[in-house]
Amino acid sequence: MDKFQEMRVFAAVVEAGSFVGASDALDMSKPAVSRYVADLEARLEVRLLHRTTRKLSLTPEGEVFYTRCRQLLSNIEEAEAEITSRSGEATGQLKVSAPVSFGLLHLAPLWAEFMARHPKVTLDLTLSDRMVDLVEEGFDLAVRIARLPNSSLISRKLSSTRMILCASPKYLKRHGTPAHPSELARHTIAAYSLLSMGEVWEFDGPQGRVAIKVDPRMRTNSGDTCRAVALRHEALVIQPSFLVGEDIRSGALLEILPEFRSMEMGIYAMYPTRKHVLPKVRLLIDYLVEAFKVPRWID
Repeated sequence: MDKFQEMRVFAAVVEAGSFVGASDALDMSKPAVSRYVADLEARLEVRLLHRTTRKLSLTPEGEVFYTRCRQLLSNIEEAEAEITSRSGEATGQLKVSAPVSFGLLHLAPLWAEFMARHPKVTLDLTLSDRMVDLVEEGFDLAVRIARLPNSSLISRKLSSTRMILCASPKYLKRHGTPAHPSELARHTIAAYSLLSMGEVWEFDGPQGRVAIKVDPRMRTNSGDTCRAVALRHEALVIQPSFLVGEDIRSGALLEILPEFRSMEMGIYAMYPTRKHVLPKVRLLIDYLVEAFKVPRWID
């Protein structure tokens, strides 16, 4: 039996989480899918999947084999896409990573149009604030927000955002508005735990740089949670303009100490170093550059 087809079917079962899901994805009967996996296990003389009535899971050997299969299948897909690159047509699976809040607010509205433009592309989107390894985990592209792009990857800047110190009018009326960053110590702080500057908040003021150690009452890995607490008048936060820009515009949150500016970060499309950029990656980057040509948030 065709080894490539065995790997393709096995990978589809793992990714779908079931034989039925894989049969739908491959447009193949369930008995055929089961036969391919059974024949593969028989040929390798090892069990790759734990089967129960409720779910499938990979054995340790299955995890190793799936990783290798996915790499080989991705290489084949890329080779085919590269051969057809002269036409400039985007085809195949496009695996993308993006931060959670930015992905929901500013990327989610864009995907439908991209799919309509490129009907032969299959999108695999992962929203996570974790710094994924593009090469190791097989991502074609990642949208990252950072002071400087990772030098080991190729990047193209999409836009920029800055951290804004803010709170609700009701909070400031109750607790007072800080006149200097040093006064933040007496305020209730909701802090984003993955912030690169940690809990030493830095500002560039009229007299130079100021670094203030804060003692948050709440720490969270979710910027949306910080924003929600601020909108409920319970804390002061420092969050990116792409997240709180509309709140500033509407007056729901007020920027504090605008003369003391915190860090500014670039928003980049990043992809592994390759001699030839596949059409699907190039067309997505061009699409995102155009989409963010006009700033979408108050800065």
